[in-house]
Amino acid sequence: MTDRLAELSAQGVAVWLDDLSRVRLTSGSLDKLRTEQHVVGVTTNPSIFQKALSDADAYDEQVRDLAVQGVTVEEAIRLMTAKDVRWAADVFRPAYDASNGIDGRISIEVDPRKAHETESTVAEAKTLWWLVDRPNLYIKIPATLAGLPAITQVLGAGISVNVTLIFSVERYQAVMEAFLAGLELAKVNGHDLSKIGSVASFFVSRVDSEVDKRLDKIGSDEAKALKGKAAIANARLAYEAYTEVFGTDRWKALASAGAHPQRPLWASTGTKNPEFLDTIYVEELIAPGTVNTMPESVIFAYEDHGTTRGDTVTGNFADAHQVFTDLTAVGIDFADVFKVLEDEGVEKFEQAWNELLENVAKTLKAA
Repeated sequence: MTDRLAELSAQGVAVWLDDLSRVRLTSGSLDKLRTEQHVVGVTTNPSIFQKALSDADAYDEQVRDLAVQGVTVEEAIRLMTAKDVRWAADVFRPAYDASNGIDGRISIEVDPRKAHETESTVAEAKTLWWLVDRPNLYIKIPATLAGLPAITQVLGAGISVNVTLIFSVERYQAVMEAFLAGLELAKVNGHDLSKIGSVASFFVSRVDSEVDKRLDKIGSDEAKALKGKAAIANARLAYEAYTEVFGTDRWKALASAGAHPQRPLWASTGTKNPEFLDTIYVEELIAPGTVNTMPESVIFAYEDHGTTRGDTVTGNFADAHQVFTDLTAVGIDFADVFKVLEDEGVEKFEQAWNELLENVAKTLKAA
Protein backbone atom coordinates (compact mmCIF):
# COMPACT_ATOMS: atom_id res chain seq x y z
CA MET A 1 0.00 0.00 0.00
CA THR A 2 1.25 3.48 -0.88
CA ASP A 3 2.43 5.48 2.12
CA ARG A 4 1.44 8.92 0.86
CA LEU A 5 2.49 10.79 3.99
CA ALA A 6 5.92 9.18 3.81
CA GLU A 7 6.19 10.34 0.20
CA LEU A 8 5.22 13.85 1.26
CA SER A 9 7.81 13.82 4.04
CA ALA A 10 10.46 12.60 1.60
CA GLN A 11 9.89 15.75 -0.46
CA GLY A 12 11.01 17.85 2.50
CA VAL A 13 7.56 18.69 3.89
CA ALA A 14 7.31 18.22 7.66
CA VAL A 15 3.82 16.99 8.56
CA TRP A 16 2.48 18.66 11.71
CA LEU A 17 -0.88 18.41 13.46
CA ASP A 18 -2.90 21.57 14.02
CA ASP A 19 -4.63 20.43 17.20
CA LEU A 20 -4.02 19.41 20.80
CA SER A 21 -6.17 18.31 23.74
CA ARG A 22 -5.88 16.40 27.00
CA VAL A 23 -8.03 13.65 25.44
CA ARG A 24 -5.50 13.21 22.62
CA LEU A 25 -2.76 12.86 25.21
CA THR A 26 -4.49 10.47 27.60
CA SER A 27 -5.85 8.24 24.82
CA GLY A 28 -2.49 7.91 23.08
CA SER A 29 -3.93 9.13 19.77
CA LEU A 30 -1.33 11.90 19.56
CA ASP A 31 1.55 9.45 19.86
CA LYS A 32 -0.17 7.20 17.31
CA LEU A 33 -0.13 10.04 14.78
CA ARG A 34 3.60 10.39 15.38
CA THR A 35 4.36 6.70 14.97
CA GLU A 36 1.89 5.83 12.19
CA GLN A 37 1.14 9.02 10.20
CA HIS A 38 4.64 10.58 10.14
CA VAL A 39 3.48 13.60 12.18
CA VAL A 40 6.55 15.37 13.57
CA GLY A 41 5.12 18.46 15.28
CA VAL A 42 2.06 20.11 16.77
CA THR A 43 0.64 23.63 16.57
CA THR A 44 -1.97 25.12 18.87
CA ASN A 45 -3.85 28.40 19.08
CA PRO A 46 -6.40 29.99 21.42
CA SER A 47 -9.29 28.52 19.42
CA ILE A 48 -7.87 25.01 19.75
CA PHE A 49 -7.48 25.37 23.53
CA GLN A 50 -10.93 26.91 23.85
CA LYS A 51 -12.36 23.80 22.21
CA ALA A 52 -10.13 21.42 24.19
CA LEU A 53 -10.88 22.90 27.60
CA SER A 54 -14.61 22.86 26.91
CA ASP A 55 -14.32 19.09 27.54
CA ALA A 56 -14.43 19.62 31.29
CA ASP A 57 -14.17 15.93 32.20
CA ALA A 58 -10.62 15.66 30.91
CA TYR A 59 -9.47 18.51 33.17
CA ASP A 60 -11.62 17.77 36.25
CA GLU A 61 -8.86 16.72 38.62
CA GLN A 62 -6.54 19.57 37.73
CA VAL A 63 -9.38 22.10 37.93
CA ARG A 64 -10.30 20.90 41.43
CA ASP A 65 -6.69 21.28 42.56
CA LEU A 66 -6.44 24.76 41.06
CA ALA A 67 -9.73 25.80 42.65
CA VAL A 68 -8.48 24.71 46.07
CA GLN A 69 -5.36 26.81 45.56
CA GLY A 70 -7.46 29.82 44.65
CA VAL A 71 -5.58 30.67 41.48
CA THR A 72 -6.89 33.31 39.09
CA VAL A 73 -8.64 32.31 35.88
CA GLU A 74 -5.63 33.42 33.80
CA GLU A 75 -3.29 31.35 35.97
CA ALA A 76 -5.55 28.32 35.67
CA ILE A 77 -5.61 28.54 31.88
CA ARG A 78 -1.86 28.87 31.65
CA LEU A 79 -1.25 25.95 34.01
CA MET A 80 -3.68 23.68 32.17
CA THR A 81 -2.46 24.53 28.67
CA ALA A 82 1.18 24.40 29.79
CA LYS A 83 0.62 20.88 31.12
CA ASP A 84 -0.82 19.77 27.76
CA VAL A 85 2.01 21.36 25.80
CA ARG A 86 4.69 19.97 28.13
CA TRP A 87 3.15 16.50 27.84
CA ALA A 88 2.98 16.79 24.04
CA ALA A 89 6.59 17.96 23.94
CA ASP A 90 7.60 14.79 25.77
CA VAL A 91 5.57 12.68 23.33
CA PHE A 92 7.39 14.30 20.40
CA ARG A 93 10.84 14.33 21.98
CA PRO A 94 11.91 11.33 19.80
CA ALA A 95 11.14 13.36 16.66
CA TYR A 96 13.08 16.30 18.09
CA ASP A 97 16.12 14.16 18.86
CA ALA A 98 15.99 12.29 15.53
CA SER A 99 15.96 15.56 13.57
CA ASN A 100 18.65 17.28 15.65
CA GLY A 101 16.14 19.76 16.99
CA ILE A 102 14.44 20.70 13.73
CA ASP A 103 11.13 18.89 14.22
CA GLY A 104 9.34 17.46 17.25
CA ARG A 105 8.24 20.98 18.15
CA ILE A 106 5.10 21.97 20.06
CA SER A 107 3.71 25.51 19.99
CA ILE A 108 1.97 27.57 22.65
CA GLU A 109 0.70 31.07 21.93
CA VAL A 110 1.00 34.27 23.91
CA ASP A 111 -2.23 35.88 25.10
CA PRO A 112 -3.82 37.21 21.86
CA ARG A 113 -5.08 40.26 23.74
CA LYS A 114 -1.45 41.41 23.80
CA ALA A 115 -1.01 41.19 20.01
CA HIS A 116 -0.45 44.96 19.79
CA GLU A 117 1.74 45.27 22.89
CA THR A 118 5.44 44.57 22.33
CA GLU A 119 6.75 44.48 25.88
CA SER A 120 3.83 42.46 27.27
CA THR A 121 4.33 39.92 24.49
CA VAL A 122 8.04 39.60 25.28
CA ALA A 123 7.37 39.20 29.01
CA GLU A 124 4.75 36.51 28.47
CA ALA A 125 6.91 34.67 25.94
CA LYS A 126 9.67 34.43 28.54
CA THR A 127 7.20 33.27 31.18
CA LEU A 128 5.76 30.54 28.95
CA TRP A 129 9.27 29.40 28.04
CA TRP A 130 10.24 28.68 31.65
CA LEU A 131 6.75 27.45 32.58
CA VAL A 132 6.69 24.70 29.94
CA ASP A 133 10.45 24.16 30.27
CA ARG A 134 11.06 21.94 27.24
CA PRO A 135 13.74 22.48 24.57
CA ASN A 136 11.33 21.47 21.79
CA LEU A 137 8.88 24.27 22.55
CA TYR A 138 7.89 27.09 20.21
CA ILE A 139 6.38 30.31 21.56
CA LYS A 140 3.81 31.61 19.07
CA ILE A 141 3.90 35.36 18.50
CA PRO A 142 1.58 37.09 16.00
CA ALA A 143 3.21 38.98 13.14
CA THR A 144 1.53 42.28 13.98
CA LEU A 145 3.57 45.47 13.74
CA ALA A 146 4.01 45.33 17.53
CA GLY A 147 4.87 41.63 17.29
CA LEU A 148 7.86 42.14 14.99
CA PRO A 149 10.21 43.73 17.57
CA ALA A 150 8.95 41.22 20.13
CA ILE A 151 10.03 38.39 17.82
CA THR A 152 13.54 39.84 17.63
CA GLN A 153 13.80 40.30 21.39
CA VAL A 154 12.49 36.83 22.22
CA LEU A 155 14.82 35.10 19.74
CA GLY A 156 17.62 37.27 21.10
CA ALA A 157 16.94 35.75 24.52
CA GLY A 158 17.55 32.28 23.08
CA ILE A 159 13.87 31.34 22.88
CA SER A 160 12.45 29.48 19.87
CA VAL A 161 9.57 31.20 18.09
CA ASN A 162 6.66 30.29 15.83
CA VAL A 163 5.57 33.51 14.12
CA THR A 164 1.84 33.32 13.38
CA LEU A 165 -0.88 35.19 11.48
CA ILE A 166 1.23 36.03 8.42
CA PHE A 167 -0.91 36.79 5.37
CA SER A 168 1.16 38.95 2.99
CA VAL A 169 4.58 38.51 1.43
CA GLU A 170 5.44 42.05 2.54
CA ARG A 171 4.79 41.20 6.19
CA TYR A 172 6.59 37.87 5.76
CA GLN A 173 9.69 39.74 4.58
CA ALA A 174 9.50 41.84 7.75
CA VAL A 175 9.20 38.62 9.78
CA MET A 176 12.34 37.20 8.18
CA GLU A 177 14.16 40.46 8.96
CA ALA A 178 13.01 40.18 12.59
CA PHE A 179 14.27 36.59 12.64
CA LEU A 180 17.72 37.47 11.29
CA ALA A 181 18.02 40.39 13.71
CA GLY A 182 16.94 38.10 16.55
CA LEU A 183 19.59 35.52 15.78
CA GLU A 184 22.24 38.21 15.49
CA LEU A 185 21.18 39.48 18.91
CA ALA A 186 21.19 35.94 20.31
CA LYS A 187 24.75 35.49 19.05
CA VAL A 188 25.83 38.72 20.75
CA ASN A 189 24.12 37.51 23.93
CA GLY A 190 26.13 34.30 23.86
CA HIS A 191 23.37 31.83 22.97
CA ASP A 192 23.97 28.65 20.99
CA LEU A 193 22.27 29.37 17.65
CA SER A 194 21.94 25.68 16.85
CA LYS A 195 19.48 25.34 19.75
CA ILE A 196 17.15 28.13 18.56
CA GLY A 197 14.36 27.14 16.17
CA SER A 198 11.77 29.14 14.30
CA VAL A 199 8.99 28.77 11.77
CA ALA A 200 6.93 31.42 10.01
CA SER A 201 3.25 30.47 9.84
CA PHE A 202 1.91 31.73 6.53
CA PHE A 203 -1.88 31.40 6.38
CA VAL A 204 -3.37 29.90 3.24
CA SER A 205 -7.08 29.04 2.98
CA ARG A 206 -8.28 32.22 4.66
CA VAL A 207 -6.79 34.19 1.74
CA ASP A 208 -8.97 32.32 -0.75
CA SER A 209 -12.03 32.80 1.44
CA GLU A 210 -11.59 36.57 1.54
CA VAL A 211 -10.48 37.06 -2.08
CA ASP A 212 -13.13 34.73 -3.54
CA LYS A 213 -15.85 36.59 -1.63
CA ARG A 214 -14.66 39.79 -3.29
CA LEU A 215 -14.45 38.13 -6.71
CA ASP A 216 -18.07 37.02 -6.38
CA LYS A 217 -19.04 40.58 -5.56
CA ILE A 218 -17.18 41.88 -8.64
CA GLY A 219 -19.11 39.27 -10.61
CA SER A 220 -17.41 39.43 -14.01
CA ASP A 221 -16.40 36.30 -15.90
CA GLU A 222 -12.76 37.34 -15.54
CA ALA A 223 -13.16 37.64 -11.80
CA LYS A 224 -14.95 34.33 -11.37
CA ALA A 225 -12.25 32.56 -13.41
CA LEU A 226 -9.71 33.58 -10.76
CA LYS A 227 -11.50 32.02 -7.79
CA GLY A 228 -9.41 29.58 -5.77
CA LYS A 229 -6.10 30.86 -7.12
CA ALA A 230 -5.06 33.62 -4.71
CA ALA A 231 -4.01 31.58 -1.67
CA ILE A 232 -1.70 29.14 -3.44
CA ALA A 233 -0.13 31.92 -5.52
CA ASN A 234 0.40 33.99 -2.38
CA ALA A 235 2.10 31.11 -0.56
CA ARG A 236 4.31 30.38 -3.57
CA LEU A 237 5.44 33.99 -3.65
CA ALA A 238 6.22 33.72 0.05
CA TYR A 239 8.45 30.73 -0.68
CA GLU A 240 10.17 32.71 -3.43
CA ALA A 241 10.93 35.43 -0.86
CA TYR A 242 12.20 32.75 1.52
CA THR A 243 14.66 31.38 -1.04
CA GLU A 244 15.96 34.88 -1.69
CA VAL A 245 16.49 35.83 1.96
CA PHE A 246 18.08 32.53 2.92
CA GLY A 247 20.53 32.78 0.06
CA THR A 248 22.08 36.03 1.28
CA ASP A 249 25.53 36.49 2.80
CA ARG A 250 23.87 37.76 5.95
CA TRP A 251 22.11 34.44 6.42
CA LYS A 252 25.18 32.42 5.45
CA ALA A 253 27.13 34.10 8.26
CA LEU A 254 24.50 33.00 10.76
CA ALA A 255 24.35 29.50 9.28
CA SER A 256 28.11 29.19 9.66
CA ALA A 257 27.59 29.97 13.36
CA GLY A 258 25.19 27.01 13.63
CA ALA A 259 21.82 28.65 12.93
CA HIS A 260 18.95 26.79 11.29
CA PRO A 261 16.73 28.58 8.76
CA GLN A 262 13.30 29.80 9.73
CA ARG A 263 11.10 27.39 7.78
CA PRO A 264 7.91 28.53 6.08
CA LEU A 265 4.94 26.81 7.72
CA TRP A 266 1.72 26.55 5.74
CA ALA A 267 -1.12 27.18 8.19
CA SER A 268 -4.88 27.22 7.72
CA THR A 269 -4.63 24.34 5.26
CA GLY A 270 -8.07 22.87 5.81
CA THR A 271 -10.26 23.47 2.76
CA LYS A 272 -13.09 25.87 3.58
CA ASN A 273 -14.76 25.74 0.16
CA PRO A 274 -16.42 22.33 -0.36
CA GLU A 275 -15.91 22.72 -4.11
CA PHE A 276 -12.13 22.47 -3.64
CA LEU A 277 -10.14 19.25 -3.29
CA ASP A 278 -9.71 18.56 0.44
CA THR A 279 -5.94 18.17 0.04
CA ILE A 280 -5.36 21.08 -2.35
CA TYR A 281 -3.42 23.20 0.15
CA VAL A 282 -1.02 20.32 0.70
CA GLU A 283 -0.57 19.03 -2.84
CA GLU A 284 0.00 22.48 -4.36
CA LEU A 285 2.48 23.64 -1.70
CA ILE A 286 5.10 20.88 -1.70
CA ALA A 287 8.60 22.32 -1.41
CA PRO A 288 11.82 21.42 0.40
CA GLY A 289 12.29 22.80 3.89
CA THR A 290 8.64 23.57 4.58
CA VAL A 291 6.13 22.58 7.24
CA ASN A 292 2.45 21.89 6.62
CA THR A 293 0.36 21.94 9.79
CA MET A 294 -2.94 20.20 9.10
CA PRO A 295 -6.17 19.42 10.88
CA GLU A 296 -6.41 15.69 11.54
CA SER A 297 -9.05 15.37 8.80
CA VAL A 298 -6.59 16.66 6.19
CA ILE A 299 -3.83 14.33 7.43
CA PHE A 300 -6.09 11.32 6.95
CA ALA A 301 -7.41 12.65 3.63
CA TYR A 302 -3.86 12.94 2.32
CA GLU A 303 -3.04 9.48 3.63
CA ASP A 304 -6.06 8.16 1.72
CA HIS A 305 -5.87 9.96 -1.62
CA GLY A 306 -3.21 12.70 -1.60
CA THR A 307 -0.97 13.08 -4.63
CA THR A 308 2.73 13.86 -4.23
CA ARG A 309 4.09 15.22 -7.52
CA GLY A 310 7.42 16.49 -6.31
CA ASP A 311 8.11 20.21 -5.81
CA THR A 312 4.93 22.06 -6.81
CA VAL A 313 6.15 25.49 -5.71
CA THR A 314 9.57 26.45 -7.05
CA GLY A 315 8.76 26.10 -10.76
CA ASN A 316 5.59 28.18 -10.43
CA PHE A 317 6.85 31.57 -9.28
CA ALA A 318 6.14 33.27 -12.62
CA ASP A 319 2.60 31.87 -12.70
CA ALA A 320 2.03 33.08 -9.13
CA HIS A 321 3.10 36.60 -10.07
CA GLN A 322 0.70 36.49 -13.03
CA VAL A 323 -2.18 35.44 -10.78
CA PHE A 324 -1.59 38.51 -8.62
CA THR A 325 -1.38 40.73 -11.68
CA ASP A 326 -4.68 39.35 -12.94
CA LEU A 327 -6.39 39.65 -9.53
CA THR A 328 -5.26 43.25 -9.18
CA ALA A 329 -6.50 43.99 -12.70
CA VAL A 330 -10.06 42.85 -11.89
CA GLY A 331 -10.14 45.04 -8.79
CA ILE A 332 -8.74 43.09 -5.82
CA ASP A 333 -7.11 45.45 -3.31
CA PHE A 334 -4.57 43.19 -1.64
CA ALA A 335 -3.47 45.76 0.92
CA ASP A 336 -7.04 45.82 2.19
CA VAL A 337 -7.41 42.03 1.94
CA PHE A 338 -4.38 41.42 4.13
CA LYS A 339 -5.34 44.10 6.66
CA VAL A 340 -8.82 42.59 7.01
CA LEU A 341 -7.38 39.09 7.42
CA GLU A 342 -4.89 40.16 10.10
CA ASP A 343 -7.50 42.14 12.02
CA GLU A 344 -9.96 39.23 11.83
CA GLY A 345 -7.27 36.73 12.82
CA VAL A 346 -6.38 38.64 15.98
CA GLU A 347 -10.06 39.25 16.74
CA LYS A 348 -10.97 35.55 16.36
CA PHE A 349 -8.19 34.50 18.73
CA GLU A 350 -9.16 37.22 21.22
CA GLN A 351 -12.77 36.03 21.10
CA ALA A 352 -11.72 32.41 21.66
CA TRP A 353 -9.53 33.51 24.57
CA ASN A 354 -12.36 35.46 26.18
CA GLU A 355 -14.68 32.46 25.82
CA LEU A 356 -11.97 30.34 27.38
CA LEU A 357 -11.72 32.75 30.32
CA GLU A 358 -15.49 32.60 30.84
CA ASN A 359 -15.68 28.81 30.65
CA VAL A 360 -12.75 28.23 33.01
CA ALA A 361 -14.11 30.80 35.47
CA LYS A 362 -17.42 28.88 35.62
CA THR A 363 -15.58 25.55 35.99
CA LEU A 364 -13.39 26.84 38.82
CA LYS A 365 -16.43 28.23 40.62
CA ALA A 366 -18.27 24.92 40.32
CA ALA A 367 -15.29 22.81 41.43
